Amino acid sequence: MNQIRTFFVVICISFLAGCAEFRTVTEQDWPSESAGLTPELALLYREVAISSSALHSLDGYADIWIKTPRRQERVYSNIQLKRSEDMRIIISAGILGWPVADMLFRTDSLFVHDMLNNRLLVGRNTPDNMEKILGMRSGYEFLSDALFGVVRLQEPLRAIESVKTGAGKVSYTIRTASGKQEVLVDPLTKTIEALQVYDRSERLVIEMHFRRFMTSRVAGASVTLPREIELALYDQRLEGNGAHEMVIVYDERQLNPEGFTIRYRVPEKARVVNLDRVGILPWM
Repeated sequence: MNQIRTFFVVICISFLAGCAEFRTVTEQDWPSESAGLTPELALLYREVAISSSALHSLDGYADIWIKTPRRQERVYSNIQLKRSEDMRIIISAGILGWPVADMLFRTDSLFVHDMLNNRLLVGRNTPDNMEKILGMRSGYEFLSDALFGVVRLQEPLRAIESVKTGAGKVSYTIRTASGKQEVLVDPLTKTIEALQVYDRSERLVIEMHFRRFMTSRVAGASVTLPREIELALYDQRLEGNGAHEMVIVYDERQLNPEGFTIRYRVPEKARVVNLDRVGILPWM
């Protein structure tokens, strides 16, 4: 009996210790040695730019940590995503992991079943409404790519302003219509490990880090994606006028699962509320 009691206590302590862990965005080292855009580095840029083109859907389970100047939360989620189409996130919270929200994101609209209060929140897909739901002021396409763990490099080679190398990494500084981007690449694995986005005043507004890469076969090709994704937004319009951080760690996921569809059932008896008229939702 004493052994059973001791075992139970150890399990409880281990479980509570795991629950107490809170993840935040970590620092990333960048190369500092200037280098020219050689043919080899130009080819690397092209290869990295098209590396995620075969990905179109994802079904997975992940822990998500969110930290803002006014709150910090950890939730567990089922993430279902069809790139450039719909995205569904089912959020569970608390020690027992009860579902508290079922959310459907479309390119132009949002549907959120708030299970805690049995209401259906409906609204436009805007950065303001994204912040109410997830604590992150983000556009839909950017959030979709972040959950995949990919970066869209759409600028041509002539947009590259500088290249730096060091510690086995390569970074590209790329001029964009809204400012500039800095992309950190591992030339051996041809993966993007970090991204920094600057506005026209050269203020850092977005930072992303990708960790613990795993390789899968997708459409007959090898695709390497991170299991851990770190995202930080630095925007003066954000609540609290400080950084909003999100860390996503996948337990498991399927890429391009065969016959995959997103089925979202609108609750029949829930009270319908205009999302544009509410504040931060209760699970955040």
